[in-house]
Amino acid sequence: MKKATVGTLGEEKRVDCNIHLELKNTGGINLDLSSKVEVMYGNSIREIVHRELSFFGIENTKIVIEDYGAYPFVLQARLETVVKRALPDIGKEFLPEFSEKCLYKSSRDRFRRTRLYLPGNSPNFMINAGLHKPDGIILDLEDSVAPFEKDAARALVRNALRVVNFHNAERMVRINQFPMGLLDLECVIPHNTHLILIPKCESKETVHKVDEKIKEIKKKNNIEQEIFLMPIIESALGVISAYEIASASPNVVALTIGLEDYTADIGTHRTKEGRESFLARGSLVNAARAAGVQPIDTVFTDVDDAEGLREVTLEAKSLGFVGKGCIHPRQIEVIHEAFAPTEEEIEKAKKIVRAFEEAKLHNLSVVSLGSKMIDPPVVKRSEQTVKLAIKTGNLDENWRDNE
Repeated sequence: MKKATVGTLGEEKRVDCNIHLELKNTGGINLDLSSKVEVMYGNSIREIVHRELSFFGIENTKIVIEDYGAYPFVLQARLETVVKRALPDIGKEFLPEFSEKCLYKSSRDRFRRTRLYLPGNSPNFMINAGLHKPDGIILDLEDSVAPFEKDAARALVRNALRVVNFHNAERMVRINQFPMGLLDLECVIPHNTHLILIPKCESKETVHKVDEKIKEIKKKNNIEQEIFLMPIIESALGVISAYEIASASPNVVALTIGLEDYTADIGTHRTKEGRESFLARGSLVNAARAAGVQPIDTVFTDVDDAEGLREVTLEAKSLGFVGKGCIHPRQIEVIHEAFAPTEEEIEKAKKIVRAFEEAKLHNLSVVSLGSKMIDPPVVKRSEQTVKLAIKTGNLDENWRDNE
C-alpha cells in the first residue's frame, strides 16, 4: 500500500493543512475532513479534493485532511504534493487559474530598494505580503526550506505565483543550487516570474547555465517576456569573480551579497559594525556599477533594531548600494526612508535633468551645467533620483511646471 503525508511544520498552522493519503485497490474515495472552516467552506474543500484526485486518476484512496483555513491554492498544492509523493511518476500539474492581478510585468531599471524574503513553504507569510509595499517579494526555495520539503515548497510557490496578489511588487524566486535549481526553474518560470535569484554564485558559468535553462523553458512554453537575474555573492571566490558574474548576461539586472555565508567562508563572524565585509561590499558595488547593474546590499537580521537598520542602510547608500534585503515587513518603511533622496540630492538632480533636456532641445551632443560637462551616467543617475523623489512623495510629478 502506498502512503504519503504532507503539511505544516512547527506550531504555525494558519491558512495551511495536513494531508495523509493511502492508496487502495477498491473502496472509492474515503475522505476524512476536519476543518476550522467546515461550516462555510467544507463543501468547497471536498469539491476541490475530488476534482483534483480525479485529475490525477486516483479512484480509490483513504485521505485524511486536517485543515486550518487553507486557501484553495494552498490546499491544491498540498494535495498535488502528497499525490506525487505516493506516485512519483506522475508528471502533470494541477494548476489554479491565473488571477488577473498576477499578470503585471517588471522592468530592467525599476526600483529595488527592498526585497522581502518569504519562506517558500509557509503560505501564511504570502497572503498579505504585498500590502506592505516592498519593491520586490522573494519566494524562497533555498535556505528557508528544509531539504525534505523542497517538493512541497515548489508546488506552493508555483501556485502562489498564479494566484496571490503581490500588489505590483516584483515577483522574485530564489532557486536552489544546481542540480535542484534546474527543477525549480522548470516549475516557476512559466508562471510570470519576473526575476530569479541565483544563490552562492561564484562564476559566470553558473549564470550561463541558469540563462540557458530559462531560454529553453521560455521557448517550450511560448514565453516572450524578459526574465531577469540577480546573482547572490556569498563567498570569497564570488567576490573576486563579481564583475564577470555581473556582466555574464544581459538579463542580469542586479548583484547582491549574502554576508552570513561570506563571513563563514573567510573564517570570521558577522558583526554589527561590518568591518569584516567592507572589502566585499565595496568590491560588489564597484563590479555592479562597472557592469551597469544595480548593487543591492544584504539583509539586516535584527528585526527589533529599527535605528540600527537605519544606520546600516544609510551606510549602504553612502557605499553606492541602491537597495537592501528584508526579513520582516517592519523593515520596509525604514529602508525606503533611508534610501529616499535628500533635498540637496533632489535639487542637484533637477538641475542636471533640466540641463540634459535643454541640450536635447537644441540638438546638442554635450550636456553642461555652468562650466562643468555632465557625463551620460551622471544624467541617468539624476533621472533616477528624480523618479525616486516623485515615488517617495518628495517631489511633485509636475515639478517642471511649478518652477
